Amino acid sequence: MSSIGELRKLAIRPRGAARVKGGRNRHPDNKAGYVFLAPWLIGVLVFTVGPMLASLYLAFTDYNLLQPPQWSGFDNIIQMFGDARLWNSLRVTLVYVFVSVPLQLALALVVAMLLDRGMRGLAFYRSIFYLPSLLGGSVAIAILWRQVFGKEGLVNEFLAVLGIEGPGWISHPDYALATIIILHVWTFGSPMVIFLAGLRQIPEMYYEAAQMDGAGKIRRFFSITFPLLTPIIFFNLVLQIIFAFQSFTQAYIVSGGTGGPSDSTMFFTLYLYKEAFTELNMGYASAMAWFLLLIIGGFTLLNFWLSKFWVFYDD
Repeated sequence: MSSIGELRKLAIRPRGAARVKGGRNRHPDNKAGYVFLAPWLIGVLVFTVGPMLASLYLAFTDYNLLQPPQWSGFDNIIQMFGDARLWNSLRVTLVYVFVSVPLQLALALVVAMLLDRGMRGLAFYRSIFYLPSLLGGSVAIAILWRQVFGKEGLVNEFLAVLGIEGPGWISHPDYALATIIILHVWTFGSPMVIFLAGLRQIPEMYYEAAQMDGAGKIRRFFSITFPLLTPIIFFNLVLQIIFAFQSFTQAYIVSGGTGGPSDSTMFFTLYLYKEAFTELNMGYASAMAWFLLLIIGGFTLLNFWLSKFWVFYDD
């Protein structure tokens, strides 16, 4: 019986596992895995974790890049509560996020559903629609946007043909933010591709059964497409909200780095940049950065909590 028991132990022992003292198995291949992971781990520690900890310390100091930081406690946090320009920048950013993200996702879903019909040259159209997502955050596109919505830009030239005199869109406080929102909506390619992949995963038999029961296109969308696509919508929503809160280049280039006119395009990130590298209030800017992190984290947690009421999974 003892020999049979030993044979069973040998049979169930993992292949390649070596027995060492103390009854533990040694896996020499782990060392190779740690070696391959080392560059990534070093990069995270040096370029992510290290700067985050440094900024957390600077958030409680008075630091202007020219002199050593001086510990100031909660002075920067108290200053934020009384900074009217900071709260205005937060208001502008919230308007930008709450208007541009839903419009962008709606347009991305509509285009994805049109492309899902199996038209010819699908790969070409998919690339064309995705291209703005690659260029939307670039300086070149932001400069082009100034030319399009300038006083003598393409938009006003088109309106002049219709006999309408258009305003200077980017120089008017009532319209400047709207031009940046349009720029963000225009970069719908990334969520569109994700929506298109999600639409391809919905079984066709659901639509066939609904059509046999007399359901129209609108009913099929709200009863089949939308419920089964809610996990993809939720994924895109969380990502695009995070990206929108971090928007900087568009506002900086369109406003010429001023956030004007009348601070109408002063995003939170732009105000943070000005405090850090124009006013040299690096300690205050670090506190603002952590405040922004808390805001983004709060909205992300809120989205995850709300998802249980409208996101549907197969299980």
